[in-house]
Amino acid sequence: MKLKRFYLLLTVSLFAVLNLAAWERETIWPKGKMPDAQGHQIAAMTDEAGQKDFKADKHRVAYLEWFDAPATDVKGCMILISGGSYEVCCDVGLIKMWRERFTQLGFQCVNFVYRTPRPVVLPIYQTAWEDGQRAVRMVRSEAKKRGFDPEKIGVIGMSAGSHLAMLLAANSQTPAYAPIDKLDEVPCHINWAVLNAPAYTTNDSETGTPSTRQGYGVDVSLSSLFKFDEKTCPVSIHHGGLDPYSPNGSTLIYRELRKRKIPAELHLYPGKGHGAFGLDRAVEFMRQMGYMGPLERAVPLMSRFTSDDARREVVREDVWPEGKMPDAQEKQDKPYLEWHFPKELKTKAIQIIYSGGSYMGNGPDGFEVAPARRYLNERGMTVVTMKYRTPRPEGLAKHTTAWQDLQRAIRIVRSKAASLGLDPDRIGIMGSSAGGHLTLMGVTSSMHQSYLPIDAIDRLPCNVQWGIGIYPAYVLTDGADGENTHGGNGDDDALVPDFSFDLRTAPVLFIHGDADGYAAMGSVKVWERMRSMGVQSELHTLATRQHGFHAMAAPGTGSYTWIDRIGEFLQDFIK
Repeated sequence: MKLKRFYLLLTVSLFAVLNLAAWERETIWPKGKMPDAQGHQIAAMTDEAGQKDFKADKHRVAYLEWFDAPATDVKGCMILISGGSYEVCCDVGLIKMWRERFTQLGFQCVNFVYRTPRPVVLPIYQTAWEDGQRAVRMVRSEAKKRGFDPEKIGVIGMSAGSHLAMLLAANSQTPAYAPIDKLDEVPCHINWAVLNAPAYTTNDSETGTPSTRQGYGVDVSLSSLFKFDEKTCPVSIHHGGLDPYSPNGSTLIYRELRKRKIPAELHLYPGKGHGAFGLDRAVEFMRQMGYMGPLERAVPLMSRFTSDDARREVVREDVWPEGKMPDAQEKQDKPYLEWHFPKELKTKAIQIIYSGGSYMGNGPDGFEVAPARRYLNERGMTVVTMKYRTPRPEGLAKHTTAWQDLQRAIRIVRSKAASLGLDPDRIGIMGSSAGGHLTLMGVTSSMHQSYLPIDAIDRLPCNVQWGIGIYPAYVLTDGADGENTHGGNGDDDALVPDFSFDLRTAPVLFIHGDADGYAAMGSVKVWERMRSMGVQSELHTLATRQHGFHAMAAPGTGSYTWIDRIGEFLQDFIK
């Protein structure tokens, strides 16, 4: 009797658990009203469609799957869209991860399952796009009932799901189907989108293949499918640098958003193929944009990194021997290096850091240098800071003497590395603003001589193994000596001829504010050039953020966590 009672209670308990997990499904089309219905299409995730008892005729209509309401509420909704080449809806694991993360952050989540496989005769995306516009209308119409703001609807997708998400973001004013009832009077725009590895975005892939020419070529462009109408929303784009569905499509989307002054982020991951990366960056984007409520109070960067406790000692030395400095001018500062040795050496790699200052001034102790130096010392890395010659030299290009100082500094560091127990072939450089421009000079043009040799040190190469460019200035022709007049978005806004892109060009980590007057497109276009050479670099732009984005930043945003991108990037170099 007791055993029967135990099994009865167990059965009731299991039923209760299963009942709690039975999320609400809602078909989006009335019976007989679904446009372009085709007999071979179903609407089901692959885990369900793969079951032995799956009956296709019961799964012909696209649907929404409403998940549990969040415990904490930001009055927003996230629509989750699987990828699968428009052949299946396969991202079961991603949908689960997104649901758990965004529900925990306070968003109502809903899985949108559209019709697959690809329709016959019609474009590969057509029936999914029809389903998508109808789904957004249904989500918006239920906002009051489900407790979220109808103007706080975001979408996150993967691959074909990101292609569909971009259609929803940029084409909401173009009807995908003829109206069938009053629900179709509800607007179908979304308020933000997160794209992971968007497929089919360049015209060498828009028929549903990987990019046949990797997104390159004078006749390769962004697909004309995307209209970028007046309701186009802010977008965060994430793409692997080795993705056969070309990341150049993402850089082209980013440029079109910038042309229209729509806040956007672009996150490009070196050495990564087709996949979803950087969910934390997407969350930071949403927080920065205010979709999760007001930002916390901004904090000064210098107040977060105040301790030199991880440093063992500092050794200072001049860059040039007395009387040997090339193009010496009396008005310029004397250049020098400072070696900052960590108490506990954990890597033989060396990071050289210097500041910006418009090539009119620079210093090793401000917010563009000291926090990163302390951060890396704490991780057991030797840091060399450099003060280069400023203000700008007379009769020479603005960067000439600073570039000479940098090439000499790299050679000095290389000459002494082995005697200090360090690796002469693991040296990186980092600079901000004008210092970012200088970094790109060092990374791309080490085979280009900036001065005549003066001693044995100058027989050493001055190439580096990596660079870190923080909002590099003067990168594009429309801002070669100041801010970019066109935002760097025009077809004629080309890279300045300063950079040789020689055979020793090294990978770079770029971090740039999307609203920077020294345009983020400079970083993007250098990234594109490097990719075309086979050099895999990393890039992060930060929505709404301007020059010096990290000097004051709110916790939980990319402008606050930016320094951790350096730590992650360096993992491949410091082992």
